[in-house]
Amino acid sequence: MTVQTPGAVLLAPSPTDFSKYDTMYYIKGAAAGGICCSITHGALTPVDVVKTRVQLDPAKYNTGLIGGFRTIIAEEGAMALTTGLGATAIGYFIQGWFKFGGVEYFKIQSVQMLGEEAAWEKKTQIYIGAAAGAEFIADLFLCPLEAVRIRSVSDPEFCDGLIDGFGKMAKAEGIGGFYAGLAPILAKQIPYTCAKFLVQGTAADSIYTSMGKAPSEVSSSTNLGISLLSGVIAGVASAIISHPADTLLSKVNKAGAGGDGPMVTRLMNIAKEIGFVKLLTVGLVPRCVMIGTLTAGQFGIFDTVMGALGASKFHFHNPNA
Repeated sequence: MTVQTPGAVLLAPSPTDFSKYDTMYYIKGAAAGGICCSITHGALTPVDVVKTRVQLDPAKYNTGLIGGFRTIIAEEGAMALTTGLGATAIGYFIQGWFKFGGVEYFKIQSVQMLGEEAAWEKKTQIYIGAAAGAEFIADLFLCPLEAVRIRSVSDPEFCDGLIDGFGKMAKAEGIGGFYAGLAPILAKQIPYTCAKFLVQGTAADSIYTSMGKAPSEVSSSTNLGISLLSGVIAGVASAIISHPADTLLSKVNKAGAGGDGPMVTRLMNIAKEIGFVKLLTVGLVPRCVMIGTLTAGQFGIFDTVMGALGASKFHFHNPNA
């Protein structure tokens, strides 16, 4: 005889209601991603200006982050630290739109396709695949704006703003000039984004598990604190992983860098000129400061904006727990 246990249904894990992850949810996620990336990258423009100058001219800017600030302000004035702000804010809004919105879309679609139990077991692969796919799409839109930004930072006399910069680059180099850095930007951004979302998600999951709580069971301030802490951890890890490609990207967008020939040849020439150790270390400390702060801010702002829009980020959970 089969004995029915009273209340057994109540103890069974509840399946996720995927009906709430509709088109409007993805639009909210994309908008929150655009806002968080635009704000954080825009706010850190001065740090990025110094970092780029260090990568482009390490012999001159050899006194660290603070020394770099002082040198630029003394020679060019404080406004030089805002060089490329327009391209940065617009470019990273577009990138954030496709990156955060894309990660949510690919992540949720994967869970629906695989089922929650299989998705829980393969969440690492899902994080990596969703991040890589979303970042690839985002970079196709970011690359032209990043090219203008780097050119204006390396040569402050190059243009008088984003529109002027686009016009001059298009006239001098054609459409190909905007995508000269696509290979290194993909090499930088895809590993960076995969590490960023994987490490942040894993760190956040570990923190919630140690607390014995789900995100819905803690206060909004606690959730924000967890987003910020896991964001810092993810930012430093992803900065280290993507730093060599970031250095190459800064160099290849400088006029004449790497000589003539195919992009791969130019990148190899630049790497040989810099040297392996310097490729890994030059500008790494300011980049870790920048990306650690930036990533923590992004996840904090993303979750806050999502909450303000009446949505909450999808979290993996063990359906058998």
